[in-house]
Amino acid sequence: MTESARAALRALCQRIVPAAFDANNPAAGSALLARVEARIASLPPARACETELFLSFVPRRFAGMLLSGRPIVFTNAAENAQDRFLAAWQAHPFVRIRGAFQGLRKLILWTWWETAGPRASIGWLGPLHLRDPVLAWEGPLSGVARSEEPVFRSSESRPGENEPALHPVHAQRPHQTGPSVDLVANGAVLRADVCVVGSGAGGSVAAARLASAGLDVIVLEEGRSWRPADSDEEESTMVHRLYAEGGTRATDDQSITLFQGACLGGGTTVNWMLMLRPPLHVMEEWQNAWRAELLGPAALLPALERIEAEVSAARVPPDAHSAQNRALLDGAVNLGWAVEESRINAKGCVRAGTCGLGCHWGAKQSATETFLPVAQQHGARVLCQAHVGRIEAPAGRGAMRRVHVRAIVDGAGAAGFVIETATVVLAAGAVGTPAILQRSGLGGGGVGRFLRLHPTTAVVGLYDHDMYGGAGIPQSSVCTEFLNRAEGFGFWIECPPFQPALAAAALPGYGHLHAERMRDYRRLGAFIVLVRDGAPPDRDRSQGSVRARRSGRVSIRYALRGRDWDHLAHGIAACARLHLAAGARSALGLFNGARAVTSEAGARDLAHRRYQRNRISLFSAHVNGTCRMGTDPGSSGCDPEGRRHGVERVYIADGSIFPSAPAANPQATIMAAASLIADRIVQR
Repeated sequence: MTESARAALRALCQRIVPAAFDANNPAAGSALLARVEARIASLPPARACETELFLSFVPRRFAGMLLSGRPIVFTNAAENAQDRFLAAWQAHPFVRIRGAFQGLRKLILWTWWETAGPRASIGWLGPLHLRDPVLAWEGPLSGVARSEEPVFRSSESRPGENEPALHPVHAQRPHQTGPSVDLVANGAVLRADVCVVGSGAGGSVAAARLASAGLDVIVLEEGRSWRPADSDEEESTMVHRLYAEGGTRATDDQSITLFQGACLGGGTTVNWMLMLRPPLHVMEEWQNAWRAELLGPAALLPALERIEAEVSAARVPPDAHSAQNRALLDGAVNLGWAVEESRINAKGCVRAGTCGLGCHWGAKQSATETFLPVAQQHGARVLCQAHVGRIEAPAGRGAMRRVHVRAIVDGAGAAGFVIETATVVLAAGAVGTPAILQRSGLGGGGVGRFLRLHPTTAVVGLYDHDMYGGAGIPQSSVCTEFLNRAEGFGFWIECPPFQPALAAAALPGYGHLHAERMRDYRRLGAFIVLVRDGAPPDRDRSQGSVRARRSGRVSIRYALRGRDWDHLAHGIAACARLHLAAGARSALGLFNGARAVTSEAGARDLAHRRYQRNRISLFSAHVNGTCRMGTDPGSSGCDPEGRRHGVERVYIADGSIFPSAPAANPQATIMAAASLIADRIVQR
């Protein structure tokens, strides 16, 4: 980074987080600047380059004229003039400039608020200590344990010293993980009946089914190995270890942040445990409109029931809800809206609230606790830190597929080796799977198209009492009142975990106003609205795409269309109404210039605002649809059996196969679909 770019970054940090540059603690600002610069350097090369170019552009006089209308240099300007620059950037007509600023704003805020000092200033309690839980909605519940419940109960609400070491499940049985791929020699050729690429919801289930049927299986995972004891439950470490691109993955224009697991177990390791089935009308749509019988209710519902039993999916009991979820339930009841207690995949959940940072307690029934151990018990080999470059899939009966793999050690390439296999199952997710196919010359048609994200934003409510969204079961309730708002499309509402760094990056604004909002952290509750995207009349037009570039970069493009924006706007209004109905003093959306609303009329008005990319915080943890299932090779990526069109014995078994957005958190559906596809592989 050039000195002028570094000076611009320092000036940005000073305006976005002025508390870091307090004269009484001069080291804090320098430490923040160093951490942000290191974070920029760790971004994917294309993103790092774009960020540094923006920072190099900022100090120029020409930039001052272009961005503020005055020929002044940002780094030399007075504080009030710098604030006018920031206001101009976040409202700039060019989405790329807005995106560059918002990307830096979020990065700086996250980096500041993930550290101990700032978190302590807002009353952050830190990781759960089972013997001394502070909040009513964290730690073990009192009462007699019941096998049908997903939560842990203790004979005492606060267990005594003589009680056995509480829980953790992972201490009661060995936890199986895969060895690092660096144990494989350079140039080696490994052989297997099936190579499964990806160890998340789809890959783990496919591996377990195939290995249990007696096939020799190798599972490749690009991320690191994982076990519960590895989690320190801290945002500052776990987000960078467990998420794709260290939690910074986003669409090319930075308008939507994408939270995807990048570790053993994939998304199942970091998700928030909600086990929802797709609505019946969605399954019928998949079957009738795309002839995807495998995803129709007759096939999918029994598979879902089987999966739910295997991951111990159970409904959260009424006494286990966090304050946020209690508010969602109460607000919906007060408004007369449809709402229900959720089912989660857990055994002995201690309500720590850090599900998104990997379950330290081993209670979440993720792939590493369920399907991967089954696969390994039946002989499957699991190799972590294994990047799949391409697949050779020669035509001809009996021809072997060749999977080209590069080991990843400390972020750098190491040994390269090949897996020769009769069958390949791609389960690398809706970004990884199409990219592998494209690099292999097996793209075209629907591969990489029709990206669906369930675009998500939040509305925070300010209450007169502790809400503390960083503890408790994150998603123990769901409001489905508007799920089928129009022609099978709409939105639903849940609660997110609300740790400080995530909260800071999501909340709008910067500087002293943002700091004031964060000072209310403990009294903030958050609801998220998730939109089923792809609504008519844009149903058959791709919302987004994934494309592997020659440079090695993967481009992710996405643009919301008219009806989806409408559903999002009404979802924001509905969240605000829920907060107020639950007793919140005010509700605040995550968009530029947002002001807290305090009345029903003010909340309803939010449905009629005009929202735009990079002027509202959007994210997604549901990345689906880039190899959708169907009969037409020109508009789908795989056939109704999960096979890549025109390619023998290359199957797809992840969320990329969904013909349209599933209208539910997709983990259960991905697992069920992968189970059905694996069964067909065995039968063939």
